[in-house]
Amino acid sequence: MKQALATIVKPLPDDLFVRRDGSAEMRWEAMAGQGYHTPNDRFFVRNHTSTPLIDAAGWQLQVHGDGVRRPVVFDYERLLAMPSRTIDAAIECAGNGRRLYGTQQGDTAPGTQWGLGAIGVARWRGVPLRDLLREAGVRGEAVDVVARGLDAPFEGYGRVRRPLPIGKAMGDVLVAYEMNGEPLPPDHGFPVRLVVPGWVGIASIKWLGEIEVSTSPAFTPWNTVFYRDVAEQPVKSAFELAWNAGLPAGGPHVLRGRSWSGRGRIVRVEVSFDGGVSWHEAEHRGQHLVSAWLRWHVGWVPEHLGAHVLMARATDEFGDTQPAVTRRHPFGYHFDAVVQHPIHVIPG
Repeated sequence: MKQALATIVKPLPDDLFVRRDGSAEMRWEAMAGQGYHTPNDRFFVRNHTSTPLIDAAGWQLQVHGDGVRRPVVFDYERLLAMPSRTIDAAIECAGNGRRLYGTQQGDTAPGTQWGLGAIGVARWRGVPLRDLLREAGVRGEAVDVVARGLDAPFEGYGRVRRPLPIGKAMGDVLVAYEMNGEPLPPDHGFPVRLVVPGWVGIASIKWLGEIEVSTSPAFTPWNTVFYRDVAEQPVKSAFELAWNAGLPAGGPHVLRGRSWSGRGRIVRVEVSFDGGVSWHEAEHRGQHLVSAWLRWHVGWVPEHLGAHVLMARATDEFGDTQPAVTRRHPFGYHFDAVVQHPIHVIPG
């Protein structure tokens, strides 16, 4: 298997991305006018090291461990020949919104200072992970499934790898080879990656090369040192607007955004134009997917020039609503508070 390294392969134009510590955050204003899915050219990139360039002709995926009856090796052609499934699902970094712990709550958390753009929704095609595990003869005693990537080792911790409980692995997890109708781009896991709907992005291992099934709980640096006690993503919302955007007076304006939850469908979105003094229910149509986001819009006629604070809060089908303030996480994960989005109304 031939492999070369580049930090990030795809272009990162300033109007689409903010570069952050070797990764790339999507600008939310770049989603304005787009469809339901995040185009591949503006999907965020989170790398621990660098994007590997892998030759699919020599790629193999090994499935082994004491939790299966026999080891199995899949090559690219064999995987593509298997019955496929297509899903719409979000991938979101656990640290999405980390910057807001400091700027909004005055308690800075360590790590990459993401705004809200470390998320994207794509249409993924691939083979359910459970089908691969069944071909290996998954045992009833299986407990955890550890997926390992083929990117370069991270510092002294080895290759990126993260356990999944067997129940999740046998559920809706996809071994994906296609993104928005195209083969996976290198930065997004070519030739094959996991897609773990609803869970933090670290679970959706890119450049997948190995799956180990164990009959005892599995521990790696990516569930002990990093990303401890994080799994399902909380409820969040974002406007399709630049931070400190200027909107001309006179209106009316149609403000658009998207809300999502790792647990269930979004059933309600409310928007405030005055920093939370009053709230207005947003309109939403189209797909209400558990694993992706809900698009919404609301009309607004600004009453005066100058600074305004927009806010959006969503509620999912289980009644979880974004709080005004969220409890600090020591690693800055799971920021789910209602975001205070500053804009300026300027002369028309």
